[in-house]
Amino acid sequence: MSTRSVVTTTLVLATLGFVSPVYAQETAAATSNAGIVIQWSIITAGFALAIAAGLGALGQGKAVAAAVEAIARNPSASNDIRANLLLGLVLIESLVIYVLLISLIVLFLTPFGAPKVA
Repeated sequence: MSTRSVVTTTLVLATLGFVSPVYAQETAAATSNAGIVIQWSIITAGFALAIAAGLGALGQGKAVAAAVEAIARNPSASNDIRANLLLGLVLIESLVIYVLLISLIVLFLTPFGAPKVA
């Protein structure tokens, strides 16, 4: 066995050992922390959407810049470049829409079966 696989296995087992007490908590603790879970769900959804939208916009900007540069180099290939650009922009935007969908699920569904806080 190599040293790398031994170290990896040891780290995985140590991580599982540290995480296992989390599952031993009482159910009453989960209901008392329902408000905190909901607050962190809102914060997490907001950050996820902000990061996805920002990085999606950067990716779209880079794609458009590369397409414009490619059309400037070879104007006869503009139709093929434009078709590939639109396909790429649609795929980038779909990733942001998926994050929006997940964020809306996190915001509007009661997390982990916690009771609704009035």
